[in-house]
Amino acid sequence: MIFPILFWENHVNTIVEHIKTEISKVLVGQEKMVEGLLAGLICRGHILLEGVPGLAKTTAVNALAKTLGLEFKRVQFTPDLLPSDIIGTEIYDPSHNTFKIKQGPIFTNLLLADEINRAPAKVQSALLEVMQERQVTIGDESFKLDLPFLVMATQNPVEQEGAYDLPEAQLDRFMLKIVVGYNTKEEELEIARRVANSSFEEIKQVASLEDLDTIRSEAMAIHMDEEIERYIIELVSASRDPKAYGLERLASYISFGASPRASIDMYKASRAIAYLKGKTFVSPIEVAYIAKEILRHRIILSYEAEAEGITQDWIVQEILTAVPIP
Repeated sequence: MIFPILFWENHVNTIVEHIKTEISKVLVGQEKMVEGLLAGLICRGHILLEGVPGLAKTTAVNALAKTLGLEFKRVQFTPDLLPSDIIGTEIYDPSHNTFKIKQGPIFTNLLLADEINRAPAKVQSALLEVMQERQVTIGDESFKLDLPFLVMATQNPVEQEGAYDLPEAQLDRFMLKIVVGYNTKEEELEIARRVANSSFEEIKQVASLEDLDTIRSEAMAIHMDEEIERYIIELVSASRDPKAYGLERLASYISFGASPRASIDMYKASRAIAYLKGKTFVSPIEVAYIAKEILRHRIILSYEAEAEGITQDWIVQEILTAVPIP
């Protein structure tokens, strides 16, 4: 029984490593972003990437799609974008005196919503159904989307001109919000060399949908002890009632804590991270590792917190410090 198990672990890890190797052909560094994208793919969770321009957010999503041979479409969000530009619309066919459906770019495996915060509320609301139900309603007809289907969105945190805040209901539907930072000096030097010498390699498909299904089913079977399960619930509960955890000063900073989706997503993402790190069980390390990405967009700050410059990341760190580790 030992040898087949060892072979299975090596086989799965090899697939993951091949995917990472292919992505590294066009992406230097940014390991946490890559892990987050893979975790979202494994858990079928939508990803929000936030970072200043030029940090290869779009490149990373495109590369991930190519490694798996997934259909990939990109929509550039702008203030004049309409819901029909994303989901599709009914078009009158005079030859048959009927209406026919013209499907929009939402009908794909990976939808890159580039600069998602540049579109108004009407467009954002068009994404709510598809992100939750994986289906699109056009006219009187509903269409189920092929799996996997993921929305991977990017947004620029520094520009305010022509930008809109995403509705809380939509933010809650993103499994992870990954803040993409600058590369190290050595990584940036390597990027400059590659661009100057046009030495980026072509990405090849190294896995199939069947491989992805195998990875997903085995990752979701990673063992999680009941104490770890309760630890996840305690972390999310602390964002709603910080006083119960000795965090009285946080109470005035939080208007609303994380929703039940946070518990569900942290449960799944912790398993995915443990799997990506080659572990056979989930420890508190994996939960803490992914906690900010799960919670930072789900905690609604009060006016007092914003006035004092308090961030969601700081609040999550305080919660991680206060909640006892099992």
